[in-house]
Amino acid sequence: MSDSPERISLAGRLRNNFLTGLIICAPLAITIWLTFTFIDWADSWVTPYIPQRYDPQYYFNITIPGTGLVIAVVFITIVGFLGKNLIGRSIVNFGESILHRMPLVRTIYRSVKQILETVLKEQSTSFKKCGLIEFPSPGMWALVFISGDAQGEIAARLNAEGEEMVAVFMPPTPVPTAGFLMFVPRSKIVMLDMTPEEGAKLLISGGLIAPEYKPAAGAPTAVLPPPVVPG
Repeated sequence: MSDSPERISLAGRLRNNFLTGLIICAPLAITIWLTFTFIDWADSWVTPYIPQRYDPQYYFNITIPGTGLVIAVVFITIVGFLGKNLIGRSIVNFGESILHRMPLVRTIYRSVKQILETVLKEQSTSFKKCGLIEFPSPGMWALVFISGDAQGEIAARLNAEGEEMVAVFMPPTPVPTAGFLMFVPRSKIVMLDMTPEEGAKLLISGGLIAPEYKPAAGAPTAVLPPPVVPG
């Protein structure tokens, strides 16, 4: 009976060591697996279209991982370079004019292009801030990503009420790939100092991974009101 605590302690130490090793190894293994999966996916799309005389695998008689990915990056870079000059831009405009004549294709193309331009353009202001809004009821707060000020018809109609409206995106936990687009008065949003990356970690972890916060010197510290004692 006296050996039981020692055995439990030994089992506990082994368990803690295993979990520590899992925390160290799992992210590394998953990262390596995702990296090679992406490289294989890119190679499977690009390599079959490489002419044999330009394919290094033909000369070395071995599979070289990443060949397709490198060629894809070089090709996209060249297209981007050509698309900035007059001749290349004319070719792009001609191709887009053909796509715009196709009813279903033009809708998909315009949507994808607009999303990519918004996300990838330099000095983009999309999703650069996080905030809190009261949702789904007063006293309950939800984390949102600030998309920007309301624009177009939505801004014209909502701002007519005298309140500046802001577009916010509220994703669910733990997979923030879908969510709700809402237009909220700016005065109803509590702006946060955390970055969108830190906000995404907070969402994905279900609140378990919270970013460190160091308030600025002299900033007032928020104090919760005392609980109401029923009389």
